[in-house]
Amino acid sequence: MTEVIETVWIPMPDGVKLAARLWLPDGARQTPVPAILEYIPYRRRDRTRMRDESMHPHFAAAGYAAIRVDIRGYGDSEGVAEDEYSHQEIQDGHDVIQWIADQDWCDGNVGMFGKSWGAYNSFQVAATRPPALKAIAPVMGCDDRWREDIHFYGGCLANDNFWWGSIMQLYNAMPPDPAIVGADRWEQMWRERLEAMRFWPAMWLEHQTHDEMWRRGSICENYADVEVPVYFFGGWADLFRDTPFRIAEHLRGPVKVLMGPWAHLYPHEGSPTPKADFVAEVIRFWDHWLKGRDTGLMDEPPLRFWLQDSVAPAGSQADRPGRWVEEVRWPSPNVSDRVLWLNPDELGDEPKGGSDMSVCSPQTFGSAGGDMCSFAIPGDMPTDCRSDAGGALQLRGTPLEAPLEILGQPRVDLRVSADRQQGIAAVLLIDEAPDGAQTLITRGFCNLTHRLDDTAPAPVVPGEEMAVTVPLHGIGYRVPAGHRLVLQIASAYWPILWPAPEPVTLMLRSGNSALHLPVRTSTRNAPEPRPLPDPPKREGRRPVTRVRDGSMERSIHADLTTGLETQRFFLDGGVFGPVGDLRLDDIGTVLGDISDRRYTIHAADPLSARATMEQEARFTRDDWKVRIKTYAEQTATATDFHLTARIECWSGDELFFENAQDFTIPRNGM
Repeated sequence: MTEVIETVWIPMPDGVKLAARLWLPDGARQTPVPAILEYIPYRRRDRTRMRDESMHPHFAAAGYAAIRVDIRGYGDSEGVAEDEYSHQEIQDGHDVIQWIADQDWCDGNVGMFGKSWGAYNSFQVAATRPPALKAIAPVMGCDDRWREDIHFYGGCLANDNFWWGSIMQLYNAMPPDPAIVGADRWEQMWRERLEAMRFWPAMWLEHQTHDEMWRRGSICENYADVEVPVYFFGGWADLFRDTPFRIAEHLRGPVKVLMGPWAHLYPHEGSPTPKADFVAEVIRFWDHWLKGRDTGLMDEPPLRFWLQDSVAPAGSQADRPGRWVEEVRWPSPNVSDRVLWLNPDELGDEPKGGSDMSVCSPQTFGSAGGDMCSFAIPGDMPTDCRSDAGGALQLRGTPLEAPLEILGQPRVDLRVSADRQQGIAAVLLIDEAPDGAQTLITRGFCNLTHRLDDTAPAPVVPGEEMAVTVPLHGIGYRVPAGHRLVLQIASAYWPILWPAPEPVTLMLRSGNSALHLPVRTSTRNAPEPRPLPDPPKREGRRPVTRVRDGSMERSIHADLTTGLETQRFFLDGGVFGPVGDLRLDDIGTVLGDISDRRYTIHAADPLSARATMEQEARFTRDDWKVRIKTYAEQTATATDFHLTARIECWSGDELFFENAQDFTIPRNGM
């Protein structure tokens, strides 16, 4: 029998108290057990409550104290939030682990896990070496905030920087729950948060180079700091596709990796399928490292990847066929470098001279790209790359005589010149079927002003040839016989990347640039990987009732009178999908979330780029009623970024707080 304690207060050394929810297995107060920590923001009682029930009670049933802690300034915890992965957040995490280890229901052994933010801070807290922390299981997270997070892809400004920062504009404004913190103080705590808020997209744009802000929280700065065993869970449709290869190569302690076809979801919720039973898998991991049981998990090959089969391009993928493959280490002796040369109009096994190749992409190039990080929301995956092909330099290989298995991180070494002092190169590796359909395999980007150093952008000398390496995101993909490899090279990639200030023409000299492919050779006589069955249907999900229907729109609109193209993603239902308003039946809270994201640009004018985000959140229960509305906008001139942020908050029917800010931030190679 599991005991659930709805609110536990954890004191920090400075007097701030963090709110937690605790699941204790039967008998833990008499015989202490190991503990599992999840440490993330958002609303503990509302926004994550349904998801909590899919994991924590099952950890408790397996003999672990499971504890879910709100980060300082979020949910029902006291204090204010400063930024993602602040020094205070990580120190608090360290102190929380010590507090857990000191409780009479804990035997002194603690594990830590989390998805996304919780994966990052699992790495980061582990790097502080709390003595009680024995193992971590990061899910869909990253070791390097500069190279792979949402801010600067290949040194290029990602529009995800604006999008995620705007989402956090809303989340940072969420109130605590009066039923938890008290009806007499929740508004005071809420106002403290609101008055301390900063607009994160502007704050992040103050740091357009690889400086200390991005080194903070990046364990790649010193992998030796992480000594505990790590089990990393990731997905090819997620954003963080390179981290598993880096940690497998550089972490000194035991490392396991499970990379499925999944979007930004837990593997037991995984889409595209096949799913994997994350709960059972991670319990085997905890049992080994926290209870000292030989579960056989660590005797298996440490690295397991879903090698995806080719599929027709589609913005939504419910299932991704393929097979599991295993590697004993990384770099793998089963993976070798295959070089294909960028020759006139073709990818060839040998370099060929010829006329120079050039491209000046329309600013709308990239409309088939979907989102960099899929959440398995319909329409967020890349569509047919043929729809963009006219705006790129396209090089096609010959039809493959045998299947080609790619596993790892491809790269393209370019010898390239540009006609402007600033520009970007976007490179797409594509699987072209015999009928001409083009499915994206992987992609990568390079800010040409960062070609030498990410800390000191250097203007391009127009016309001067440069040696530039464009790393493509890690992937596991099997290209069938009869298909072709295609490379598209472009000088813009909207709306994933913010454009350079001017249209740029890139020039490549034939036969001087090359694609490097990590090609896997199937290992003979290798044992079949252990099957990963679908997760069972587990009891315990909290009951909810839909009280208002929602809707969704994902569209591209071309205004033929102005030439402007707008990509829109409207979602009424928020993190739960297009479900409208939901009532959490056990506590009676009704939740509502609406977001409207728009990216607009003119094909001929990079300075027409405009990003906007409007959001609304509502919480209603008995006599508690809260409404929050936010608006964010980003534009740019040739020299500056311009950002606007507005927020309005209501308590009941009264306007409780409002604020409007405008920012002008000089461009620095972006």
